[in-house]
Amino acid sequence: MKVLVACEFSGIVREAFKARGHDAYSCDLLPTEIPGQHIQGDVLEILNDGWDLMIAHPPCTHLAVSGARWFNHKQQEQIEALEFVKLLLNARIGKIALENPISIISTRIRKPDQIIQPWMFGHGETKATCLWLKGLPKMKPTNIVDGREGRIWKLPPSPDRWKIRSRTLTGIGTAMSEQWG
Repeated sequence: MKVLVACEFSGIVREAFKARGHDAYSCDLLPTEIPGQHIQGDVLEILNDGWDLMIAHPPCTHLAVSGARWFNHKQQEQIEALEFVKLLLNARIGKIALENPISIISTRIRKPDQIIQPWMFGHGETKATCLWLKGLPKMKPTNIVDGREGRIWKLPPSPDRWKIRSRTLTGIGTAMSEQWG
């Protein structure tokens, strides 16, 4: 299967699909952290390149409700972010999963099909992650663990905090490849 992992610089989800024998590519404006099949550029330019599955991780900076206190200062940015999400969701790809935290996508576009947590996939932490699905089943938990804490949310300020917070955890990437690949 030809898989596009949109807006992924880490390579985590791409490599999970590659490990299962898929022709998987990540695409992001940033270079990849894990060497592999990565297209550095605008994902909109390659949306119609014959993908069977797209897993999209659009930037949540202007969408996540965790930043609601700044919403009145970023209305134009929100409009643009929502338009980008719509383009991804409406791509001519038979199977699509769009991932984002609790966000205004739920009220401005549509409710998510599912909300997952890292602790459902082997990571002892909390981080509610919404999934908007097209042509894909809901994910099933693979390794429910205890010790649930908000580690991601508690990260101290740093220049790379946004990168750390946006990486998909390996257990979730593996479950995506097993269940959707």
